[in-house]
Amino acid sequence: MNRLAQESSPYLLQHAHNPVDWFPWGPEALQKAQQENKPILVSIGYSACHWCHVMERESFENEAVASVMNDNFVCIKVDREERPDVDAIYMDAVQAMGVQGGWPLNVFLMPDAKPFYGLTYLPARQWVNLLTSVRSAFAEHPDQLAESAEGFAKQLNMSVTEQYYLTDAAPAFTQELLEAMYQKLASSFDPVKGGPRRAPKFPMPSIYGFLLRYYHVTKNEEALNHIRRTLDFMALGGIYDQIGGGFSRYSVDDQWFAPHFEKMLYDNGQLVSLYSEAYSLTQSPLYRQTVFQTIDFLQRELTSPEGGFYSALDADSEGVEGKFYTWTTAELQKILEDDFRWFSELYHIAPEGNWEEHAGVGRNILHRVVPDDDFARMQGWSQSELADKLSVAHQKLMTVRNQRVRPGLDDKILCSWNGLMLKGLVTAYRVFGEDSFLELAERNARFILKKLTHPETGQLWHSYKSGVREQDGVATIVAYLEDYAAVIDGFLALYQATFKEEYLLEADRLARYTLDHFWDEEDHLFFFTDQAAEPLIARKKEVFDNVIPASNSMMAHNLYALSLLLERAVDGAPAYTDLLTAMLGLVQPLLQQNADYLTHWAALYAMRVQPTAELAIVGPDAEQFRREIDQRFYPNKILAGTLTESDLPLLENRTEVNGKTAIYVCYNRSCQLPVTSVEAAFSSLEN
Repeated sequence: MNRLAQESSPYLLQHAHNPVDWFPWGPEALQKAQQENKPILVSIGYSACHWCHVMERESFENEAVASVMNDNFVCIKVDREERPDVDAIYMDAVQAMGVQGGWPLNVFLMPDAKPFYGLTYLPARQWVNLLTSVRSAFAEHPDQLAESAEGFAKQLNMSVTEQYYLTDAAPAFTQELLEAMYQKLASSFDPVKGGPRRAPKFPMPSIYGFLLRYYHVTKNEEALNHIRRTLDFMALGGIYDQIGGGFSRYSVDDQWFAPHFEKMLYDNGQLVSLYSEAYSLTQSPLYRQTVFQTIDFLQRELTSPEGGFYSALDADSEGVEGKFYTWTTAELQKILEDDFRWFSELYHIAPEGNWEEHAGVGRNILHRVVPDDDFARMQGWSQSELADKLSVAHQKLMTVRNQRVRPGLDDKILCSWNGLMLKGLVTAYRVFGEDSFLELAERNARFILKKLTHPETGQLWHSYKSGVREQDGVATIVAYLEDYAAVIDGFLALYQATFKEEYLLEADRLARYTLDHFWDEEDHLFFFTDQAAEPLIARKKEVFDNVIPASNSMMAHNLYALSLLLERAVDGAPAYTDLLTAMLGLVQPLLQQNADYLTHWAALYAMRVQPTAELAIVGPDAEQFRREIDQRFYPNKILAGTLTESDLPLLENRTEVNGKTAIYVCYNRSCQLPVTSVEAAFSSLEN
């Protein structure tokens, strides 16, 4: 057993019994490297990572390989989900070396933690050869390696403005630039199956969030068709768990068919938001079913007793990828009996198996190509008849599946991912009006406030691990910008769903904390790490959107919402609008060149091309009016409401009209005459 046995991360604990003398990231390992003048090997992964498990089995559990590692290196294991700051630095370094990034990420450092070489997975024999070569180079050419490492460190410390030749400028929100962003993105669309025209296929929710906002402005049917095509095929494909709900991380092919079967909280949180919002536009029964089933999965498999959400489910069980989720043809015939014929037609079951990796033993991934209404029509059934048949078949399969060995659960609770899931639940509640979604969301909000927030300062913690008893749980690691960004977004949504001002005030408090501890006055962007956090060889800023949007783009959305709801100077600092304008002005040249890597920024840009509607609702029916408003697709809006009166800027001096609940439609804080029905408000919005 090594030092990782004392850690709380499930990923680090997976390696606690390796013969490798692993250290967690921290001063003990870094000091040892300097004292003994040894190179450092940092190996970064996460608990649901398939190739991380493979490399562990082949190399890190091998006594002979471990001996080479222990004799020649100070070996550090990092959970990238716990330490995204460490991961980001060394991932950037490896990519600067011309190596395609991924996990496991193995990076070799000088004793001062500056990187000189890195790569991803290697089989055991090649790994040992590489270890030997690196150690020889360190012994024979230390000066050359040090010079190379210094060069990479210098590159890592370049500011965003230096790196991309950015200058301060006022943003100009034009329909021409919005159209250019769309055209750049559209050039990569798969016209048949949706998503990108390549494999593997990742969901990338921020792309479709942008497309929804672009469509709202332009009514371009081509954009709407791509949204629908993508969301339909994802929800019908193997990437979605057709029996139990929830999305896998990505599809290895270009058909959304064969996933890597790990299920991540961050994907499902964002996809619940996306499918809910898309439903408000399309009224697609498939999207409603997908949201409800995914939230059922979340409650069943990823919710802690305290109200936090766990991080992930592994791809593997019993050492086999996808074993928990896939079926042999014989199993399905036995379980479903007379229902097997139509079920196999709907889900494309093949006698020899439809999954190439396991074909010949009858292993099948359940996937579809037609929605319920089309299939019911093909069979001569009503939709309710098919729904009843599916319910019975799914229940039978779930009963059998629940008896299988389950995939590993990563039970750490990450603040940022909980914020994304909180936003997803609130969005689903606002669209569907399902009270249980709000209950789950508010329970999660209480968890974040109680377990992950410092009550006096507003500082957040990044990671929480439940104890055997509730009071034994422990929060660790000073939070990153991604934590604040996601939680602020969740609380802003909660305020607009409930009109409980404590959520808005907490979002404001957290935003003020980020301005005090993360804001860079020179670059007009936020650092990823708190100024009070452990210093690393570089202090990075996250600008480009990925599967999770960049923390800076999320903060830009937050500052925009806060500026509309609470515009005022913050403790003598510039108003939120000024900060947001500086951020968007800086990033606009990148948007002109690389909108496909900045889609969450682009979504905010789309909202600025036309004025954002500020809807102030005052009176006893405020909640009912909000429900009616939220069920319609109108993404470019902000809501404030009160049953009586409020001092909030949008609500101040606003009153009922002749005893009736009033809706004030405002733009740039200038309000039209109040109306007393949702229909009248929407007539005003559409004029």
